[in-house]
Amino acid sequence: MELPEASTSLEATASAAAAAAERPSEAAALRALVDRVRAGEVDAAREVRRLTRASSRHRRKLAAAVEPLVAMLRSAAPEAGEAALLALLNLAVRDERNKTKIVDAGALEPLLGYLQSSDLNLQEYATAALLTLSASSTNKPIMSASRAIPLLIKVLKEGNPQAKNDSVMALYNLSTVTDNLQAILSVQPIPPLVELLKGGKRSSKTADKCCALLESLLGFDQARVALTCEEGGVLTIVEVLEEGSLQGKEHAVGALLTMCESDRNKYRNVILNEGVIPGLLELTVHGTPKSRVKAHVLLDLLRNSPYSRSKVQADTLENIVSNIALQIDGEDRGGKAKKMLAEMVKVSMEQSLRHLQRRASYA
Repeated sequence: MELPEASTSLEATASAAAAAAERPSEAAALRALVDRVRAGEVDAAREVRRLTRASSRHRRKLAAAVEPLVAMLRSAAPEAGEAALLALLNLAVRDERNKTKIVDAGALEPLLGYLQSSDLNLQEYATAALLTLSASSTNKPIMSASRAIPLLIKVLKEGNPQAKNDSVMALYNLSTVTDNLQAILSVQPIPPLVELLKGGKRSSKTADKCCALLESLLGFDQARVALTCEEGGVLTIVEVLEEGSLQGKEHAVGALLTMCESDRNKYRNVILNEGVIPGLLELTVHGTPKSRVKAHVLLDLLRNSPYSRSKVQADTLENIVSNIALQIDGEDRGGKAKKMLAEMVKVSMEQSLRHLQRRASYA
């Protein structure tokens, strides 16, 4: 019985010894690879990209390649620049130290140059790199002080589909620094944001970030005016409210609530006219805790509509009342829900018809 244990122990010792022997060899190979990058070898940059694609260990061990890769990024040879860009992108993914190291090494200037490239692939890679770098709180103020925001908006308007998706996510990351909202607004982001929402899937991550960014921007009158002037602007947010992911719906109702709270008289009918009531009622039952609260507040702001009462089937109304009543605190929950809904359903038929007509016109 002891022989197998002894054999296993010997095998484990041999395996550990072999691993220990390999480690210095691997370390030497990685140092040699970095030296090759320093010498400007394009194939070495490609090897760094390959090794760091799915290995956090290699990202950590090849951090020394960052500075020579940034130097290569400035190369006039497109092939070298692309190889360096993709290697840096992989080094930055899920590695906070490398993210800050890349920016500290001066990568922003050449990356912003690639954002303006006529080569849409290079522009896409640069946008992806900036998205990754913008996730670092240390990098955000440095990127904000550069030309990143207006160039990302330009990509949002003119880039290929993937670059547009990455640019809106990078802009969202930068928007979490409150001072950046005015900088974003100054380059007229509302039309391309609405266009991106219209053209994509309402439940996508891109739609989530679009609505999150819009929710922040709509705190400013300039953005609210721009959205209402944009054909189908408010309607597109209502569609996310109905068809989006849970997070997308939360940001969509937040965006509409921000508008209505800023000037109820000005924006109440604008929102009602897009047929928002069914989506709001559903959200009070099936939304996240935050979106349920926001939906209740917005419903309250939208009530007392001047339109004539619509006929709603009694059983349908009772089902809605029952669901809403479960979400309302207080002793007379059912009565409170019925009172609120009685005021809301006055416009349901008119708005549903108007909503269908508007959707048909944008199809």
